[in-house]
Amino acid sequence: MGQRLVSQVLVTAAQMRAIEQRLFDAGLPVAALMEKAAGLIFQRVRQLVPSPTPISVLVGSGHNGGDALVVARELHLAGYPVVLLSPVGNHRELTSQHLRYALSLGIPLETDWAVWLDRAPIIVDGLFGFGLNHDLTEPLTTLINQINQADKTVISIDLPSGLGADTGAILGAALRARHTLCLGLWKLGLCQDQALEYLGRPELLDFGIPEADIVAVLGEWPPVRRLTTSLALANLPLPRPAVTHKYQQGHLLLVCGSRRYGGAAVLAGLGARASGVGMLSIACPQSLQPLLWQHLPEALVIPCPETAAGAIARLPDLAWDSYTAVACGCGLTTEAPVLAQIIPAAAPVILDADGLNLLAEDTQQLQLRPGPTILTPHAGEFRRLFPELVGCDRFQASQTAARTSGAIILLKGSRTIIAGPTGQAYIVPESSPALARGGSGDVLTGLIGGLVAQAPLAPLGTVAAAAWWHAQAGMAAAQATTELGVDPLKLAENLQPTLHQFLVQEAVRAKSTGQQIFTRT
Repeated sequence: MGQRLVSQVLVTAAQMRAIEQRLFDAGLPVAALMEKAAGLIFQRVRQLVPSPTPISVLVGSGHNGGDALVVARELHLAGYPVVLLSPVGNHRELTSQHLRYALSLGIPLETDWAVWLDRAPIIVDGLFGFGLNHDLTEPLTTLINQINQADKTVISIDLPSGLGADTGAILGAALRARHTLCLGLWKLGLCQDQALEYLGRPELLDFGIPEADIVAVLGEWPPVRRLTTSLALANLPLPRPAVTHKYQQGHLLLVCGSRRYGGAAVLAGLGARASGVGMLSIACPQSLQPLLWQHLPEALVIPCPETAAGAIARLPDLAWDSYTAVACGCGLTTEAPVLAQIIPAAAPVILDADGLNLLAEDTQQLQLRPGPTILTPHAGEFRRLFPELVGCDRFQASQTAARTSGAIILLKGSRTIIAGPTGQAYIVPESSPALARGGSGDVLTGLIGGLVAQAPLAPLGTVAAAAWWHAQAGMAAAQATTELGVDPLKLAENLQPTLHQFLVQEAVRAKSTGQQIFTRT
């Protein structure tokens, strides 16, 4: 499995407990693991706070509190003024031992949290770890809210206290961290949309969990994975064979556009262009043909009869067997009765926008699909497709939708989720609010379609890689301009430069480590 996969794995609280229990059953003392993990936290806190600034430490009753006490001890010994607050009782034995030793060193334990709060600008949060499974109540909710209002720099151990480790939900109240130091393996809740405003900058502190113990609990193929650069690049259709031709590099059919939304067809085409697909065909209303020729001269534009409102009235007879992927929906409008002609296609079909709205009128059509289907809804489209899942956790909802529909579900969001029908899933761990702009999704649909057309037999990883690439291009464009400056044309133009930059970086890394860049996973 290797250390590279440690950064990709996402675990639930139950899975993390099971992995840790294997370590303890093998003879690793709990105290030794605590010292090792807390030592990494201490080193990172010293990097974040290099001068001996006063630091307040929030101590819980469990092992998260024990970690915090070890950090407090080491900070004290390094010359940092430290003050403790433990607003909960019934400390576990190991945590209680660390507390007694901290007090013997002269580290003060404050009982008045208002006084404690005023003592230092930095707070190390060791109140609750990944084991919290109930809503917090008074007086802890008041304490957490007062810390948040005080605008302190909070460094949370494992995850901000008050967040659900699996869902990222706020359990009554949650601390807003500036830094979250996740221990061992990434917790699933840290990649959920609702957790993001509480995490600050999350980072993983790897304390060396043996590969065999991760595999024993999660299997050789961990079911939920976080899209790292290496994993995303490994799922792109690279490198190409030295001897090839355009028809061997995929043929994408885009069914898109209307007189009202002609730009959507252009943007989807530009996303497809960036994918490097060998052949691109675009079926659109005949009135859009000149527009598409202007922006995509390499595309084979298929003019379709159109309605009085400018939507596709029907698709002409097409050589469906010649396409290795079909993407439908961008700018289509629900007046275009095209889904019945697309559903029987053997190639992978990507449905977005009005393709999804047409499907929502009768989701049973999915049962007629002979090949893979990829659905790319935002939250509103997802509700229309799967109304029975409204109110469910985003991650669980996407997994359930994939399983029951048999489709790959790409659920858009600040942390996009890609779930497959067999239970495998990916989460894109980074994105930019710059992508919250009309037309960004059209670029993504074209990019997905072009990549899937090149690798139609393994669509799940390819779809995930496309979502990662799209997010990284948006982030790079926002950094080069501002979050207000990333229009969809700029996004499409930035796709290839962004990928090139990552490939150069990975080539340098691979050369230094002797590893391969492209190992399809």
